[in-house]
Amino acid sequence: MNTTRRLARTVAQPRPGLEHARFRPGVLFFAVVVVAAWLLGVLFAGAPASSAAVVRAAGTLSLNDTGHLHRTSHHGLTLNEEGSASGTISGTIYIHLKIVSTNRVTVEVSIYPSGSSITGSATAAYRPSGAVASFSGTMTIERGTGRYSGAHGTGLSFTGTVQRSNDAVTVRVSGRIST
Repeated sequence: MNTTRRLARTVAQPRPGLEHARFRPGVLFFAVVVVAAWLLGVLFAGAPASSAAVVRAAGTLSLNDTGHLHRTSHHGLTLNEEGSASGTISGTIYIHLKIVSTNRVTVEVSIYPSGSSITGSATAAYRPSGAVASFSGTMTIERGTGRYSGAHGTGLSFTGTVQRSNDAVTVRVSGRIST
């Protein structure tokens, strides 16, 4: 009798004490592989390729930043500005400064540090005086992306100046935000 038939007959015959069960090593191995694959699928389904990219510690960040901007365009009493921010967070900064009355401005601010963003808005008192107008008020951080995902904060100090000859703007932001 050839070896394959002998092996098949041996596996198919019941073992002592297991008269009603058939033991097949290949079936057991297959079952273990299926269960292991299912567990891995359950554990890692939907997980990002790099969990380190999305895990970050929650906490606070103390901001002390300055932005130097130049006018890119204007529409009525709104100045659109672009420049660079430096300090706690460095990157490209954009603002839309709108003069809403003779003594008040509103500002939308977006800062783009490498691979991230922080967006907020501010309201400030506006004081024109000769060649320079100054403003001071408070800022709210509304959202962030990348390493600043979920950033928010209120009551930050927001001050700056506008050179009235060329509309160049300098802004300063300080305070604490939650990340």
